[in-house]
Amino acid sequence: MDDEDGYFGDRVAATYDESSADMFEPGVVDATVGLLAGIGDGGPALELGIGTGRIALPLARRGVPVHGIDLSRAMVARLRAKPGGDAIGVTIGDFSTTKVDGTFSVAYLVFNTIMNLTTQAAQVACFRNVAAHLEPGGCFVVEVTVPELRKLPAGQDIVPFHVTPTKWAFDAYDVATQAMSSNYVEVVDGRGEYRSIPFRYVWPSELDLMAQLAGLRLRERWEGWTREPFTNESRRHVSVWEKPAE
Repeated sequence: MDDEDGYFGDRVAATYDESSADMFEPGVVDATVGLLAGIGDGGPALELGIGTGRIALPLARRGVPVHGIDLSRAMVARLRAKPGGDAIGVTIGDFSTTKVDGTFSVAYLVFNTIMNLTTQAAQVACFRNVAAHLEPGGCFVVEVTVPELRKLPAGQDIVPFHVTPTKWAFDAYDVATQAMSSNYVEVVDGRGEYRSIPFRYVWPSELDLMAQLAGLRLRERWEGWTREPFTNESRRHVSVWEKPAE
């Protein structure tokens, strides 16, 4: 782990956009940005875990003022190198506790980033931190997977999600603590390299309770950014919690 940048140091940042190409497909980005811009009614937006700017840059191009928080200087450097990246304000720090100036119409966490907070206490603190930054009537939007525990046969705690002759990737679960990790093994020139990133999986109902503790209330929940209905077969959800108007 990179001590300064957490698990998203120079090596990960250098290939992040390419390795996450499915997230950068125009249709996916357009749907995400369109929903966020609509929920915030064009007002200022706060992105937690802004990273390389996958969402922040196109959102800013729509005229939405965006500020970001991120622990990784390496990821933010990639954002800065892109057209328009210098115009987006970024505060370096832990997004569960870091404060920034001003209030926001919408705050958002995309692509499972809430799970980068590896304790329940940190996830609760994140909701409280966001609530303190939202203006009355503002919304917190989270995109996160539904834990895939139904894929675990009895006695098994590993689910592979990418297997080729030279690359293996799998998730490991601890159902007693809700700790999990994504693990990557790659063979290069006959030598194996291993990388592991810890997460904490979280259920929709648990997130609702975290929101309630922070003074927020659930407004909407969909399966995805195009507002598909959320069902018991959904593998992810986009949830919107609202700060009551004063």
